[in-house]
Amino acid sequence: MAAAAPSQPTYLRTAFSGHGKQSACYIKKPSLNLPRKPLRYTRAVAGTNSSKVDIPKQWYNLVADLEVKPPPPLNPQTHKPLHPEDLSPIFAEELIKQEISEDRYIDIPEEIIDVYRLWRPTPLIRAKRLEKFLDTPARIYYKYEGTSPAGSHKPNTAVPQAWYNAQQGVKSVVTETGAGQWGSALSFASSLFGLNCEVWQVRASYDQKPYRRLMMETWGAKVHPSPSTVTVSGRKILESDPSSPGSLGIAISEAVEVAATNSDTKYCLGSVLNHVLLHQTVIGEECIKQLEALNEKPDLIIGCTGGGSNFGGLVFPFIREKIEGRMNPLFQAVEPAACPSLTKGVYAYDFGDTAGLTPLMKMHTLGHDFIPDPIHAGGLRYHGMAPLISHVYELGMMEAIGIPQIECFQAAIQFARTEGIIPAPEPTHAIAAAIRAALECKRTGEKKVIVTAMCGHGHFDLASYEKYLKGSMVDLSYSPEKLQESLAALPRVEA
Repeated sequence: MAAAAPSQPTYLRTAFSGHGKQSACYIKKPSLNLPRKPLRYTRAVAGTNSSKVDIPKQWYNLVADLEVKPPPPLNPQTHKPLHPEDLSPIFAEELIKQEISEDRYIDIPEEIIDVYRLWRPTPLIRAKRLEKFLDTPARIYYKYEGTSPAGSHKPNTAVPQAWYNAQQGVKSVVTETGAGQWGSALSFASSLFGLNCEVWQVRASYDQKPYRRLMMETWGAKVHPSPSTVTVSGRKILESDPSSPGSLGIAISEAVEVAATNSDTKYCLGSVLNHVLLHQTVIGEECIKQLEALNEKPDLIIGCTGGGSNFGGLVFPFIREKIEGRMNPLFQAVEPAACPSLTKGVYAYDFGDTAGLTPLMKMHTLGHDFIPDPIHAGGLRYHGMAPLISHVYELGMMEAIGIPQIECFQAAIQFARTEGIIPAPEPTHAIAAAIRAALECKRTGEKKVIVTAMCGHGHFDLASYEKYLKGSMVDLSYSPEKLQESLAALPRVEA
């Protein structure tokens, strides 16, 4: 007998077939009210190439262990150090506390760990087939974050950001996204905690990756191409360049504008800021334990960098280990040759967005007016670098290189055809650098341990692979003239 429809209109009817019969079930629509008791999640762990470890109970704050503290963000009007209350119209209060914290560790709430259990701990896998293909004596490991529901590392911070906003009683969150991975992650997290979610997706990626947009919409988000006609910032860009491919800086301006003008709305950021990198340290903390279980110590740790969250999340706990003398790896950030904020940018105070709505941050920057060419690694098309990573770079604790996209996709094909995983365009930069290092080991005979961040899969990026496989991909670069013009517009801040 068919089930009776509930009397309340808050249920959706869905049909399914099984064993030759068709049945109906009713699924309750998500409520904006959080459940009184947190949902419990379990994860069945199959055998992997990596030892099982516990999910970290604390996030690690690198600032606590740096003798030279990073320069503070500045109020854009006064150029004086920013006060926490200056950020309250934009961010949730607890996230502001984490942003300015100098505590070495911050406890992860059990409700957040409960959601992490859906995919954490993530596997550390030895790339034995790639090693054999390269004929290298090096041992290559990759920390694979593509097992999350959104397919990347981004939920590591999306979940806590959504949870803290929901705990504060916020109704809606807004954000930007480049490749769509961050927008997908925040859409997923918002759906868990009953938040409305609105996303501005960089136009180049919006056009290239329609399935990322559909993924966000499936989780209930509203998605706009950026620049859009929805905001003053977007309309201003479109007036000067109707065919603008957009940039993360522009999309940030649009999202921040909406958050600043709506009292029930907060902004969430997927990279750059300290609290975002803090949340991502679950990656490195797990990786340290997994390597210990394998009796391995890394010689080289590599990660791609756009805003810096993936790189910082893997590397920061290892920097702590190096400071305390337990290991001595080299840290290498890899960025697109077409958007080289670390290798070609300047270390200066700049806005985090194009319209100049954010605080001023001391970072490596190409200038907030810089519009990168539409490379396929949309998540790395950002004019600046996380202030904390920029500071670490200035202290000489890491190095950086830029690699063009054709070499990155060549490395991705080698990785996919040996390891089986199709990488997102962003981590192809780290894979390309790892292959370079492994081939150097082949030349020298060194048996180095190379660890790289495989921060997401490329299942929604196959159009990019098609361009490479058809031979139509080209290496894009930046214009030195446009770079100098952008740098000339940097805010003038007295030292």
